[in-house]
Amino acid sequence: MEKIGRKDEILIVAVSKGVEIEMILKVYEEGCRDFGENRVQEAEGKIPKINLPDITWHMVGHLQRNKVNKFLRLFKVLHSLDSIDLAWDISKRAKERIKVFVEVNTSGEPQKYGIKPEMADEFISHIREIPNLELIGVMTVGPYPPEEYRSRKAFALLREIAQRNNLKYISAGMSEDWQYALMEGANILRIGRAIFQP
Repeated sequence: MEKIGRKDEILIVAVSKGVEIEMILKVYEEGCRDFGENRVQEAEGKIPKINLPDITWHMVGHLQRNKVNKFLRLFKVLHSLDSIDLAWDISKRAKERIKVFVEVNTSGEPQKYGIKPEMADEFISHIREIPNLELIGVMTVGPYPPEEYRSRKAFALLREIAQRNNLKYISAGMSEDWQYALMEGANILRIGRAIFQP
């Protein structure tokens, strides 16, 4: 971290997509308390069986509106909010405030989810008005394949959006590109393969 010039605290979310419960528990025993899943269906088969109250479960993949009730039973944090309709669905059904990140497509790749960067400020202002949601940051998925110039440009754009909107958390960087994300201000990394398949 110091090589990159960072001495602040970085949260690592261990993304356990496709990972057996036994491996998740091993990483838990090593001290990790934040885990992420990409799909509600897969999480349904894991989270209730693990049932450890000090784990914070993060939904890091795209959330479909018809999965909101299941999401609320399983997760505390959503990294991929990119729809006003989805935001209201969560708000109406949540029994407590849900922490959310606005997902922004800073790479401009058409296959990726997330709102367009030029719409981010207006979208964020709308989300702040919706009850039961606690907007804590922004999230992006970096360009693929990772390449330093393109990756850093995408992550820098996300940082600018966060700073402009006074948002504390920047969720960016995965196993292949976390170094570039850290260079551009990310303070939450979503790491799967590099943790579970070292």
